[in-house]
Amino acid sequence: MKVNYPSWAVPLGALAVGALLQGAISLGLLNTYQALILTYVCIMVVSSLGLNIIYGFTGQFSLGHAAFFGLGAYTAALCTHYSSVSPVMFLLALMAGGLLAAAVGWLVGLPILRLRSDYLGIATLGFGIIVRVILENSDKIIPVTAGARGMTGIRQPSFIFLWAFVVLLLAVLVARNLRFSSPGRALLSIREDETAANLMGINIVRYKTIAFVLGCFYAGVAGGLYAHTYQFLHPTSFDFIKSFDPLLIVVLGGLGSISGTIIAGTAWVVVLEGLRMVLPGDVLEWRYVIYPIVLIVMMLSRPQGLFGTNEFGILEPRESRAPEPEPALLAEGGGDGTHS
Repeated sequence: MKVNYPSWAVPLGALAVGALLQGAISLGLLNTYQALILTYVCIMVVSSLGLNIIYGFTGQFSLGHAAFFGLGAYTAALCTHYSSVSPVMFLLALMAGGLLAAAVGWLVGLPILRLRSDYLGIATLGFGIIVRVILENSDKIIPVTAGARGMTGIRQPSFIFLWAFVVLLLAVLVARNLRFSSPGRALLSIREDETAANLMGINIVRYKTIAFVLGCFYAGVAGGLYAHTYQFLHPTSFDFIKSFDPLLIVVLGGLGSISGTIIAGTAWVVVLEGLRMVLPGDVLEWRYVIYPIVLIVMMLSRPQGLFGTNEFGILEPRESRAPEPEPALLAEGGGDGTHS
């Protein structure tokens, strides 16, 4: 028998878990490195959820996600550099990073979102290269970014893990509500068959733009968290190669699956850092060979990803779950639901 619980119980319980983990970090029960890994898990999952909205929900093949991640990181870092890292200012800095990435995503999307498949991927790839070059020469306009030398001196707010965890919860909540809404079903229909969706009266360009802008906002906020977690930014950290990390997470987890993105993103960071500790230093880079092998095996054995299009039960709306038969009817019908 399934237990009925109020809708607020799951996010409240998850928030309690995050608070306990932050308490363990503050008390020294988890060391600095472990706290860094937990925070990076949250950042990577938030960024991957953004790409899941773009690629998993809508089917837009984007290779420029790291560029929006970088724009959000530099914007948030500049905001706190010229103000403070108080809770209010840090929240405003994260919002500024997300909004700038979303605005740039909207401007970039105007000409390129009419493209499809590989052509869209090539266009976003070119944009990612442009952003990296701009960041490398940004010191000519904003000296504090230090251009190709990398921006240092970024201050970290208190309880950075809890910040990242709360942002992750909000990101999951928004993505979940979008997934099971009318606009979400429109996005999925575009992914499955763009021509059929257009014939059914769905405004293809409008919904593609909404998904792209929202996904870029996610990337910008994740970038702001990244900047204040690692306290150092370098243009090479946002090279187009870095766009493959969230792309592989979305594919491994299952296109359109929020649950799959959470699990795959967590596993991605934990395994990558685990290999860093297991492998000797002289063969450390071989972990980047192990990962593609795992990906190839995964695509051969389960091409739909870990979860396919499925979700955890707690992420599904209650009206979409199969109702349980009434006990009285089962007893009345001899256990098969029929009447004697």
